[in-house]
Amino acid sequence: MTPSKLIALLPDLASFISVINEGSFTAASKKLGVTPSALSKLITRLEKALSVKLIERTTRKLIITQTGKKVYDQAVIMLNAAEQAVEVSTSDHLAPSGALTVAAPEAFLNSVLAPLVIPFLDAYPEIQLKLRVIDGEIDLFKHGIDVAFKLTDKPDENLVLKEIGKTNLVLCASPEYLANHGLPQHPTELVGHDCLYLAETPKDNIWDFLKDDQFHTVAVTGRYAVNHSQMRLKAVKDGLGIGIFHDFVIQQALQANEVMPVLEDWTIKSNYHGAIAMQFAQTKYMPARLRVFIDYAISRLSNRLVGDE
Repeated sequence: MTPSKLIALLPDLASFISVINEGSFTAASKKLGVTPSALSKLITRLEKALSVKLIERTTRKLIITQTGKKVYDQAVIMLNAAEQAVEVSTSDHLAPSGALTVAAPEAFLNSVLAPLVIPFLDAYPEIQLKLRVIDGEIDLFKHGIDVAFKLTDKPDENLVLKEIGKTNLVLCASPEYLANHGLPQHPTELVGHDCLYLAETPKDNIWDFLKDDQFHTVAVTGRYAVNHSQMRLKAVKDGLGIGIFHDFVIQQALQANEVMPVLEDWTIKSNYHGAIAMQFAQTKYMPARLRVFIDYAISRLSNRLVGDE
């Protein structure tokens, strides 16, 4: 394909990204300011130019083909590169500006990132900050994320990694609950207690414990489950049972003796413990808004996170 033909396809590829991101021609057409029929013809034109089927159209939904997924991934990289080119042309003489999207697990965002938002926006008034709660795997390109915070011992090898701390999981309960129900001495004793868990997946009530060469898996039960750390913490403080929290969530409550650690000589194993990783895409020309956010986060967080060495 000649350079001129390739350049002619760029607007169509950008429209294709919008269709996939929005999930329908109708939604994408509203965002792009065109009619659904015009957008459908544009995608047909793109498919003809590439000689591939990008989308399977049904009466209810759009299904991206395997080839379409590959084209989408490359088109997103192309669009990001174009945005970076614009950024490079202005970053040398303008203050950091533009939209910045940051993703993080709910517990980390509430307990750690939230206090930094206002000071950051005050320091950089031309930046529009978008925070998104994403628990679990985060696909930066698919979700349009500039930087993601992850709680994991297996960071994405395809992204730049800045490790800003460590996090462990803490099992705890209120002094009142423990006075009434007793302090468990072994993980298996949790079976006889009310335990609070996330209830996001069928296995969230399966807790794994490790000490030396001992490993125990316990299926806990309880009257209350919620996938919001502060609501779960309030319930534990109010004596509803025993819960698991990241250390940065529970630190103040422990210091105030509102809760007490349980089975503290055991390590709780989970997919969401280990490094507190800040990750972003590798790029030769980093947008100024992303660079200042990364520097700001590192300077504010590296020396205050629980578990940091």
